[in-house]
Amino acid sequence: MKTVNLKVFQGRNIYSHKKCIRLDLDLEGYGEVPSKDIYSFNDTLINMLPELSKHRCGIDEEKGFIKRLTEGTYLAHITEHIIIALHNMIGIEISYGKSREISGDNYYVIHEYLYKNTAIEAGNMAVDIINSLINKEIFDFDLRFSRLKETLMGEQLGVSTINICNEAKSRGIPILRIGENSMFQLGYGKYSRMIQATLGSDTSAIAVDIAQDKLLTKEILELHCLPVAKGMKISSELDAILCAKDIGYPVVLKPQFGNQGKGVIANIKKEEELVAAYKLLIKDYKDIILEKYISGRDYRVCSIYGDIVAVSERIPPYILGDGISSIKSLIENLNEDSRRGEGHEKELTKIKIDDTLITYLNQRKYSLDTILPKKEKLNLKDNANLSTGGFAIDCTDLICEENVEICKRTASAIGLDICGIDLRCEDISKSADTKGAIIEVNAAPGIRMHHNPCMGTKRNVAGNIVDKLFKGIPRNIPLVAVTGTNGKTTTTRLTAHILSIAGHTVGMTTTSGIYIDGKCIFKGDTTGPKSALTVLTNKNVDAAVLETARGGIIREGLAYDLADVGVITNITEDHLGIDGVDTIEDLAKVKALVGEAVKEDGYVVINGDNDMSISILHRLKSNIIIFSKDKDNKVMQSNIRKGGYGVYVDGGNIIIQKNSNIEKLIDIKSVGITMNGILKYNIENAMAASAAAVGLGVDYDIIRQGLKSFYCNKEQNPGRFNMYFVNNTMVVLDYGHNIEGYKCVIDGLNHIKHNKLIGVIGVPGDRPDSHILEIGKCAGENFDYIFIKEDMDKRGRAKGEIADLLEKGVLTAKFPSTNIKKVLVETEALKAALDFARPEDIVIVFFEKQEPLIDIIERKIKKTQLLAKV
Repeated sequence: MKTVNLKVFQGRNIYSHKKCIRLDLDLEGYGEVPSKDIYSFNDTLINMLPELSKHRCGIDEEKGFIKRLTEGTYLAHITEHIIIALHNMIGIEISYGKSREISGDNYYVIHEYLYKNTAIEAGNMAVDIINSLINKEIFDFDLRFSRLKETLMGEQLGVSTINICNEAKSRGIPILRIGENSMFQLGYGKYSRMIQATLGSDTSAIAVDIAQDKLLTKEILELHCLPVAKGMKISSELDAILCAKDIGYPVVLKPQFGNQGKGVIANIKKEEELVAAYKLLIKDYKDIILEKYISGRDYRVCSIYGDIVAVSERIPPYILGDGISSIKSLIENLNEDSRRGEGHEKELTKIKIDDTLITYLNQRKYSLDTILPKKEKLNLKDNANLSTGGFAIDCTDLICEENVEICKRTASAIGLDICGIDLRCEDISKSADTKGAIIEVNAAPGIRMHHNPCMGTKRNVAGNIVDKLFKGIPRNIPLVAVTGTNGKTTTTRLTAHILSIAGHTVGMTTTSGIYIDGKCIFKGDTTGPKSALTVLTNKNVDAAVLETARGGIIREGLAYDLADVGVITNITEDHLGIDGVDTIEDLAKVKALVGEAVKEDGYVVINGDNDMSISILHRLKSNIIIFSKDKDNKVMQSNIRKGGYGVYVDGGNIIIQKNSNIEKLIDIKSVGITMNGILKYNIENAMAASAAAVGLGVDYDIIRQGLKSFYCNKEQNPGRFNMYFVNNTMVVLDYGHNIEGYKCVIDGLNHIKHNKLIGVIGVPGDRPDSHILEIGKCAGENFDYIFIKEDMDKRGRAKGEIADLLEKGVLTAKFPSTNIKKVLVETEALKAALDFARPEDIVIVFFEKQEPLIDIIERKIKKTQLLAKV
């Protein structure tokens, strides 16, 4: 068995609304072989992974998967369960997975994930486990499992970051991970906020630098008359000895630049201990501070935007002797606590046995081999940082007003919006001004001690951070996603135009490029998730309209979490036979994702005149707006009776109805893109855009303004029925590339007075032969003369192959062969058509690339104007 392909979906996708991975497998002859028929496969697998016995599988009973194994199940299904089991064994609670046959020995496995690299490693491990069982080879499970855990450790988010992201989600604020580390964007566009652990968008870089420099922090706090421990920087052993004599023992040595309590050696009581501590620190740190040791209890005070929101007493890690075990064994036993993990992965941190710990023990006449007497308590650190093994007790309700004031002044003095203040005093309920001191001020303070104290009330610091970050500003920007077979680009552009009139700075993705506030910042087909992210991360954007095409949905899923409005213009046959989408029903399921990924109180806009669009209504959970050219459309009227909106045509007007409230929005002939009502398909697009605006709560007068002032020109709607005039010959450029697109454009052309109708036709190479023939026939039935061209991107077709098929289709319409000419290069085909055309003729070009054609047309127009002057 081998992996042949892998796709990582970072958002909602056609397989799941959770992040998931698709693993494509070649079972290499084992496609029809159940595991029970492979010698000792099942028994060895269950012994290797007893976690599998917890899987209920599809039969939903205890040891359901084991029953499936015994009865006989197949390798792709087993791969899915091994991947889930491996995740669960390293503490990642995922459960979703499925496996499906593609053809023969080719299967795909879908499984949920939290961490990409870890999930990929789990997939590789699952495949290797199965191959080892098939080939009866030894598999070093412990080695590979250790590698899996190391991968997780390398990418796992800290508790602080996870809590903040979860609090954002609970408030309906979407999150985007930026890069591979712990940088996240909360929200979209203009009102988004960045966080990295507990550093936020408002955190001052200068304040962070100050907090990282313990000596500078001490100096600034002294200037503000705040209590600090007397201390100074030292440069040698002798310097340390002299300073300690001046300050008086006990003292503390610590790095000038450090965090998480690393390198801190406290409660040094005499010279020989000081020298030993200095020698140890100087190995790893260049800049060292010596300061007076302040006796008392260790408190961490958390300040969020000037408010004291949580206080914890931090207790150093300790062991209790049993009269039998060595100190080393007692530490190892302590580390077995399930709450302890590496770094910040869990509520508590494992205690490292390192040189600092050994030195600490030696100072107290202990070693790792010492047998600690029964019930004797031994602290393992003088500092109580959670990152070095300490634990916390909540004291938020005990802090006195004097200490609250001290901590508020401290945060203000350093300039930190979010900070942790280490305060050492005898009792947090009594002022620290006389018998206590501020030991450190921490930027990006860990908050797990407040969320998960060993004793006391849990404090939702993460929620406080999120609320402060979004205080006084929206938590979201309006987001509209538009999909469909035809009309989605025009609908996207028109919706964006309406929102811009409403005063928004709109970010928009379309088949022609990415636009910010009406300016194109990138040209090309930008209807996938990467382009959507460009809009959603832009700090100028306060409304987003995203054209969302099938290709991006299938390949990468959605870039956003939930839209306010999802629009499905229509679903007709197009792109079938590509990416596993073989039927129109398959296509409907893909497009449905845009409707499914809408907020519960949002709206999905559906074309009531399109049967396939109607067929997905049962998949939608949000409010519905139905648009139709028929005011009596049954689906729309049913939606209105249920309290939903209907947008329809009646008496030449677009009407909006909700319950019994009927609003005449606009005369169809006044809608710019309908060209005085001639372009009927743009009536549908206008209704779809109007419905999207209604779903966002846009004022009807603004919608009217938008509909009136948006036209089919290269500035506002490039590539969609753009008209030019050359020597009194009308030239129309349109991106129509499927049969419905052709029919709609031709219908519009037939309502324009003309002499001859000349078609320059082409079709993308990835369409089925039957579709190409149908388009050729449609052209033959409607045009007087035809020039057949091909796209530059042949999409797997041989040169001339598409042209031959189109010609064959044209001829089936009894079209005279003398009126057909093949000019395969698009620009040359246009030139030939223009040379052939006469005044009052119409030339329609269904183009691949618009810009070169516009250049030709504009040069022709200029030439004509110059000749006219002569």
